[in-house]
Amino acid sequence: MKLSEYRNYDALGLASLVRKQEVQAIELAELAFKAIGELNPELNGVLEIFEYPLDNLDSGCVNDAPFAGVPFLIKDLILHQQGRKNEMGSRLCKDMIAPHDTDLATKFKEAGLVTLGRTATPEMGFCTTTESLLNGPTRNPWNTDMMPGGSSGGSAAMVASGVVPVAHANDGGGSIRIPAACCGLVGLKPSRGRTPIGPDAGEGLNGLGIEHVVTRSLRDCAAILEATEGPMSGDPYAIIRPEKSYLSELDQKCAPLKIGFTSKAWSGVHVDAEIAEKTKRAALLCADLGHHVEEASPLFDYDNFQEATITFWCANIAAWVSQIAEMTGQNPTGDILEATTLACYEYGLGLKATDMVNAFAIMNMTSRQTAGFFEKYDILITPTTALLPQKIGTYNANDPTLGAHGWTDHIFSFAPFTALFNMTGQPAISLPLSMSATGLPIGTQFIGGAGREDVLFRLSSQLEQAAPWVARHPETSLWNEKYIRN
Repeated sequence: MKLSEYRNYDALGLASLVRKQEVQAIELAELAFKAIGELNPELNGVLEIFEYPLDNLDSGCVNDAPFAGVPFLIKDLILHQQGRKNEMGSRLCKDMIAPHDTDLATKFKEAGLVTLGRTATPEMGFCTTTESLLNGPTRNPWNTDMMPGGSSGGSAAMVASGVVPVAHANDGGGSIRIPAACCGLVGLKPSRGRTPIGPDAGEGLNGLGIEHVVTRSLRDCAAILEATEGPMSGDPYAIIRPEKSYLSELDQKCAPLKIGFTSKAWSGVHVDAEIAEKTKRAALLCADLGHHVEEASPLFDYDNFQEATITFWCANIAAWVSQIAEMTGQNPTGDILEATTLACYEYGLGLKATDMVNAFAIMNMTSRQTAGFFEKYDILITPTTALLPQKIGTYNANDPTLGAHGWTDHIFSFAPFTALFNMTGQPAISLPLSMSATGLPIGTQFIGGAGREDVLFRLSSQLEQAAPWVARHPETSLWNEKYIRN
């Protein structure tokens, strides 16, 4: 197989070739390594390539696994593999080695995915772009002067450029959906509890953080969720399991849905006019497909919601930094932490137990207020981001003038529509339905009721057929012939 052939398959397509013995896993790994060598110098999305006894890859493939032999990359945050580095984009964690696999890493292996390396993330994942003092900026393959989104920007850049068809990502405030929007990918944040996060925690970010992937095709997104969903031993709770396979939902007729849409940010921040227009067009497309669509939006107390978001994030950053500093014998200062991480750490140390109790009370209230909207509507449509991808450096995590509140407001001014659904725990997907006049992707976010990934997949499949994105590729990618050497 050549790179010019490899680039045209999604993960399920590559796995099918492995099962039919038309290509070997070792060959796919070598192609992925070659693609990293061609594209990573410009994009800086891969931090480390894992060394493998490649001769054993094929013998180690379980041929009935849905993704047997498919090249894969993992984000350098939360999920980790035994004996591999887990640096979280931070100088504080440099060269830190994971003592065991996380549960989701185990599920990825059981699904047949072959993890070839780690992808970049901002420090502690708390940023809407992927830039760190430890690793430098990751660049957007559509325009390398622009950011790829965050915090899963390293994974998104590698999938959009064709290096791998799918890569791990996670989402505590939009970190799957934002880079998916910036890089023209499918990005689903599943429902809370849908994918496992253990054994190191029962919940990520007190319930805000969810694990999944970014993909180019909708069917890869569905099939990987199907392969990884469900609780593991010791998980604190389990949600209702799907009645049908998620992959099969893509072939189901989508019954008429009641859909609300808005392009007005709950925070009141400016939304780019072109993005607002594309959101309206997505709503009109849904109406053309037979759905009942009207302008509508959940009502909730945004100020309380934002304060609770800051509390959860800063409390967790304070805990992570304190634990890692104790393990490594380092002093968490500005010499090893970026300025806004240090500010969030210090703010988190000052929080009281009652602040966390109040944050959980706000989570409860916000979830119930928002749930009322989804008793009337099956789906909500919003922009994924308020702005097009911005220039590298726009969201500078080492800005000493920004405290915890200022930094949170700054990064969520770019993506004011995503974090609400981390707090409510609902599934939300960003689809690459549109392009800007300047040639940058525009993501549209679709939110379903709690646990209703099935409805999202049925509607998304309709939209993928009506407004396909498969033929659109960025400049810095395997679809540019200058990166194809054979």
